Amino acid sequence: MRATIKNYIDAAKRRREEEGEEGFSLIELIIVVVILGILVAIAIPIFANIQTQAQTNALKAAAANGASAAAAAFAQTGAVLADGQAAATSAGDATQGITTALTSTGTTVDSVCVSATGGDGWPDAVSSGPGCAAEEEEE
Repeated sequence: MRATIKNYIDAAKRRREEEGEEGFSLIELIIVVVILGILVAIAIPIFANIQTQAQTNALKAAAANGASAAAAAFAQTGAVLADGQAAATSAGDATQGITTALTSTGTTVDSVCVSATGGDGWPDAVSSGPGCAAEEEEE
């Protein structure tokens, strides 16, 4: 079988050389275009989803960092932080348009909950911290 295909390809090459044909046949070009079209159809949704996943992960990281900073500040000072107070953010968060805010407070470190929101076109707000679980149970 392999020898038959090889013989056919060799014969086609010799015929093209004898007749002065160069380049690819129309069928070969169509097959390449179809394969490229299939690859593009598969790749576009994957690449479109990558940006949304990256934005969601950036919000999660900002919320977690803010919750850690708020819990540490609460544990060190013992003072109750104001609801809605801006939580600590990294320099990268500000350039990306991410804002964080304390969404619930209480008298213990376990009540700290920080939400992070992005700019226009970003996914929904993300909350992080031990106090967020209590908020979800109440709703």
